[in-house]
Amino acid sequence: MHKAGILDEVRERVSRRRGGVAVFDRLNPRGTAHIVVDLQNGFMAPGQVRETPIARAIVPNVNRISAALRAAGGIVVYAMHTADAEAIRTWPVYFDHFCGDRTRFIEAFTPGNPGHALWPELDVAKEDLLVIKRRFGAFVPGSSDLHALLQERRIDTLIISGTLSQVCCEATARDAMMMNYRVFFIADANATLTDAEHSGTLSAMAHVFCDVRDTQSMLNLIAAAGT
Repeated sequence: MHKAGILDEVRERVSRRRGGVAVFDRLNPRGTAHIVVDLQNGFMAPGQVRETPIARAIVPNVNRISAALRAAGGIVVYAMHTADAEAIRTWPVYFDHFCGDRTRFIEAFTPGNPGHALWPELDVAKEDLLVIKRRFGAFVPGSSDLHALLQERRIDTLIISGTLSQVCCEATARDAMMMNYRVFFIADANATLTDAEHSGTLSAMAHVFCDVRDTQSMLNLIAAAGT
């Protein structure tokens, strides 16, 4: 697990501005989705192209949040990073300039290949949704149909977990807030390669995008909604 948190200066700044780091004091579980970002073998398994070892440690927390939210009437969505022909055709800036291990990356995240599959230690329920995601952020045009699926279900609140903190998780959370979702970003259920990168993301999210909480705090908020 990351030994990192919101930078002290950011914590002090947001506390002066709005009275504390926490943003929302309640949630409606039936209007809430847990968005689990990219916890696939290509990011999780030893030796895989984007292995992020710390991500394996967050899985129990991810499962705990999913179980609590399902029981309270919310939904769980697995956003799956995908490098299919459509992604390659429509996103050449990334694949031609930023993806130095292009061949191996595409192979890993092609649907049907082992790297694209969800990490087997995730507790996936039959009612959970699986969403193909062709960009880092799930909400940017051309990435996925996540927004439409959420709107159909009258979801207005999101809980973000997954990997990598400062890439797909952060990109998804930023866009979600600017599309008027209430967003919780879970400090100990997101992961990346270093504590410094994780701390940077938590600080950016807490500054103006998300309610940054730990798993137990999130579970307490879900439980309180049923009392």
